[in-house]
Amino acid sequence: MYKIYVNETPLILMQNDQLPTDSLDLTKNLLIRYNGKARSLMSPIDMLEKTKRLSSIIVYHKDVEKLHADFESLFKILEAGGGVVANEQGEILTMYRRGSWDLPKGKIDKGETKEAAAIREVQEETGLEVVELGDFLLETNHTYKSRKGKRIIKRTYWYKMTTKEMDLKPEIEEDIELCEWMPADAFLKKKPLYNTIREVIEGYLGE
Repeated sequence: MYKIYVNETPLILMQNDQLPTDSLDLTKNLLIRYNGKARSLMSPIDMLEKTKRLSSIIVYHKDVEKLHADFESLFKILEAGGGVVANEQGEILTMYRRGSWDLPKGKIDKGETKEAAAIREVQEETGLEVVELGDFLLETNHTYKSRKGKRIIKRTYWYKMTTKEMDLKPEIEEDIELCEWMPADAFLKKKPLYNTIREVIEGYLGE
């Protein structure tokens, strides 16, 4: 199974035999059988870009790997690294930018590892100097359009991190208005909060 957020709604790619048809509310979740032609996938993408009335769209096929490859062929893939950083009090590092609560993350530079990018972005965006890398947490995917209208999937690799530092300095150049330490469960109650970020924190709390 693959999950990609389109306009904050999950578009899920599944194998035929994985479909949760017994428990699925078909008034809020749309099921689409993939016909094997990549361009046909533009229909559910366009639908989610124009509305938020659905809880999800599930596209299914006998070969989910082919489905996933065909889906990604319609996008440019941009890889990023990010971190859930905990201090010695067990609080996590949060930020507010561009009208929403967020976590530190950013593009992986050419020749850079995922782990190095995640640490660098945390340091640059928050002013922390010493950050210890922990375990890989999860991967999230969401789509957006570039200024030229090109569709992009941003794939972010998230890591657990720790630090002994407390002083934070938001990177104003990246439109970060505020960096703040808070309990992870309190962060989940903040609004607005991107669904990808919610998924990261829920994964962090569930570990």
